[in-house]
Amino acid sequence: MARHIVIIGNGITGITAARFIRKLSSDRITVVSSETDHFYARTALMYIYMGHMRYRETKPYEDYFWSRNKIELVRGYASQIDTEAKAVRIADGNDIAYDALLLATGSQSNKFGWPGQDLRGVQGLYGMQDLALMERNTQGITRGVIVGGGLIGIEMAEMLHTRHIPVTFLVREKSYMEYLLPKEESAQINQEILDHGIDLRLETELKSILGPEGSVEAVETNQDERIRCEFVGLTAGVHPNIDLAKTSGIQTNKGIVVNEFFETNVPNVYAAGDCAEFNADGIGGRRIEQLWYTGRAHGKTVAHTLCGQRTPYRRGIFFNSAKFFTMEYQTYGDVLPQPEAHVQSQVFQRGRKLLRVNSDRESGRVLGLNALGLRLRQDQCEAWIRSGASVQEVLKSLGKKARFDAEFYSNAIYREAAQA
Repeated sequence: MARHIVIIGNGITGITAARFIRKLSSDRITVVSSETDHFYARTALMYIYMGHMRYRETKPYEDYFWSRNKIELVRGYASQIDTEAKAVRIADGNDIAYDALLLATGSQSNKFGWPGQDLRGVQGLYGMQDLALMERNTQGITRGVIVGGGLIGIEMAEMLHTRHIPVTFLVREKSYMEYLLPKEESAQINQEILDHGIDLRLETELKSILGPEGSVEAVETNQDERIRCEFVGLTAGVHPNIDLAKTSGIQTNKGIVVNEFFETNVPNVYAAGDCAEFNADGIGGRRIEQLWYTGRAHGKTVAHTLCGQRTPYRRGIFFNSAKFFTMEYQTYGDVLPQPEAHVQSQVFQRGRKLLRVNSDRESGRVLGLNALGLRLRQDQCEAWIRSGASVQEVLKSLGKKARFDAEFYSNAIYREAAQA
């Protein structure tokens, strides 16, 4: 007899789980989301605002995909879970019974209790509703202030910049993303931000947001400076969205607590993606994983367990990529802001291009790579790290085996690495 699997959240984790459940079983699948009718690429939000894409072009699947694959979609807000009755309460009063439940509720934008943070014109950027709000909040404005030096912050700065809206970017660190990036990479991105005309304020924190008439008019910083603006983007990171689980008796900490099989403390209730927090060792160094590719891996893995093929999650080689205005960034394996004592870190720079290769001082095996302004082949970089390839082998063959740059792209930095 077919079971009913209910998934709350139609982001990359929830939808990947639904797709693989359908590949593995004939169980009934229902996806509940209050955000949009269909799954879309969340990373493309900025390109809608910038006019590079339309919403329909951010949907990886045609609208008929869901009915053809017998995946039911419910547009609604899940307000409560009755774990005893095994039912999800929708805000309109309807209940959806489940045999197994997957929480893929994603993240929420951080707020830190700043005075004025609830004024009109102040917002974060996480979902489609935020994008619609940003469209309204930035109409006719003369300046925007972005608070927080992460990926969403620089994306929002670029969004405003494309509409010729002056931007002041408040970053509390001494250098952009120095908590994550080595100093050379961080400095290069600082310059990229400045080169695009952004008013970058390092070592500057938000003190309060001013708006006596109910809408933002200015911000005050910890440098006792007042900056006039009509829009404030709060982009100081995100945190797991645990509200639904917390009010339903499911164990939470910073995230929804799960083991390596994505099982919560409640039978037949699972959590995966940004909202999950692992309580098991052997998965990797991060208890909470809030990346697109890990969300996809979570969805695929938990689908197997939901279909009776109990499968532990193993993240494997760490990978991430981003784009800072026109500068592309990739990282593979272990590349910390400050290398540990046993790590040798070699950096090659040519203009706006940077290549970093980390290796173990004793064994010489490669541990991680960073690339700025370059494109490397993910499968090759991961294969080198997984196999323990020597740093000499990697440096000599980067230009031949891992290079994924456009045609006629300069090969000089790869030649320099090969000669090191």
